[in-house]
Amino acid sequence: MSQTPILLIPGLNSTPDVFRHLVPALWPSGPVTVANHTEGEGIAGIAAGILRDAPPRFGLLGFSMGGYLAFEIVRQAPERVARLCLLDTSARPDSPEATAKRRERIAIAQKGGFAKTLDGAFEDAVHPDHRSRTDLRAVSRAMSLAVGAETYVRHQEAIIGRPDSRPTLARIHVPTAVVVGDSDKITPPDAAAEMAGGIAGAHLTVIERAGHLAVLEQPEATNAAIMAWARGEPISPR
Repeated sequence: MSQTPILLIPGLNSTPDVFRHLVPALWPSGPVTVANHTEGEGIAGIAAGILRDAPPRFGLLGFSMGGYLAFEIVRQAPERVARLCLLDTSARPDSPEATAKRRERIAIAQKGGFAKTLDGAFEDAVHPDHRSRTDLRAVSRAMSLAVGAETYVRHQEAIIGRPDSRPTLARIHVPTAVVVGDSDKITPPDAAAEMAGGIAGAHLTVIERAGHLAVLEQPEATNAAIMAWARGEPISPR
């Protein structure tokens, strides 16, 4: 029997390198592809572009902004999604406060100050115990610079305009895993619990001593939860 392909979608300011530990772990479970989320306008347009290049049917994992795109993919082509994993993301729309901060950062980036938008971003993205990890900081910054200002602005605009996915959670009927760092400040554990509670049969795993970048901060624990999802095994909630 052929294995179901797995499609991974990165987040804002992230490249395939965000999955540097996950891809080798997932590879035995089926062909693994990292989606190109750098093209298209708005969440709907980016998701449509990803679908054009995606396998006919696949397991879908979305990290952060990738989760917003995953919800849109499920809305556009539910029959093509065999399984769903929501990693450090949220079904909620942007709050007015978050939108205001994004607008400020967009303005800075458009004036040539993209690098300045990264100030403080790493500290917000990781568990306090990991703020001194120069390896993680270097990976985070390198990914952001590789994405660049133009894509950053388009992605921020897409995130601002994303729909509220909470009303459609009950329409998701595929095996679903929700994984979140216990100290995620960007898409916090209560948002993860909300998603898991809204999707029938979804399993929530909370990764200890991890922030928004759990997939890089605690790769072994994060990989274990995602690999169980990919294999179709029961996932014990934590």
